[in-house]
Amino acid sequence: MTGVLVTGGTGKTGSVLAELLRGGGVPVRVAGRKPPAGDPGAVRFDWDDPATHPAALRGMDRVYLVPPPLTVDPMPQVGPFLDEAERLGVRRVVLLGSAVVLPDAPGALELAARVRARPGWVVLRPSGFMQNFLSPHPVGDGIRRHGEIRTAAGAGRLGWIDARDIAAAAAALLAGPDGHPHDRRDYLLTGPKALSYGEAAAIITAETGRPVRVEPIEPAEVAAGHRAAGLPAALADALAAVDAGLAAGLQDQVSTDVLDLTGRPPRSFAAFVRDHATAWTPGA
Repeated sequence: MTGVLVTGGTGKTGSVLAELLRGGGVPVRVAGRKPPAGDPGAVRFDWDDPATHPAALRGMDRVYLVPPPLTVDPMPQVGPFLDEAERLGVRRVVLLGSAVVLPDAPGALELAARVRARPGWVVLRPSGFMQNFLSPHPVGDGIRRHGEIRTAAGAGRLGWIDARDIAAAAAALLAGPDGHPHDRRDYLLTGPKALSYGEAAAIITAETGRPVRVEPIEPAEVAAGHRAAGLPAALADALAAVDAGLAAGLQDQVSTDVLDLTGRPPRSFAAFVRDHATAWTPGA
């Protein structure tokens, strides 16, 4: 049997990807720490339990790779997994990387380089997820609870992308036996327009009638907020530095790669807001 192993199969992109692939008749094995009980194609998979990795990979010739969350260095966990994938003859890995590079975190760059070096393996580098504006993400939770976005990003812009468009791009690379005709080793995935938090807040207000304001704070406050939410200190500090990088204009970029891969443009932020119009109602 051949098919696609979808790690992070119950997550923002993995769940949509699995549905898209199955809709196209592609065999899928959904992998996660808590696989859906009603899915006969699901398997338990835990980055912290290497014993679960060979069984998840066995029989699969393609992998959608979502690295472990909450770490600035995924290589100790993902490196051995990729070794096993190579040993079992996996011909295509599509890595969910990131366009936003965490400072002082060479492990993520090392992982992307490892994937690019293998023929047929691909790195997706999506910009910030539009889903970050929804609960339970801290940004979305702040909007729903208080009608505010607390950030150190200033007027810096980011090419926010809908997770559904990331999944569609991954499906284009994983569905066919020979990849995609525009096959490359690296794709930058963004929405159609880069937006600041202030511009995004104005769109939410205009589309839903819920007033949303931006509260400027310092990077140290951003880091403290992430630590209070339970993130490891190193990751909290790195995310705060990303906000500071946004303020400096480091992520103000857009690409046509979603269109090139899927044949349709990515969703606009306004369309995303309309699709989730009730999400920011207090108590929702």
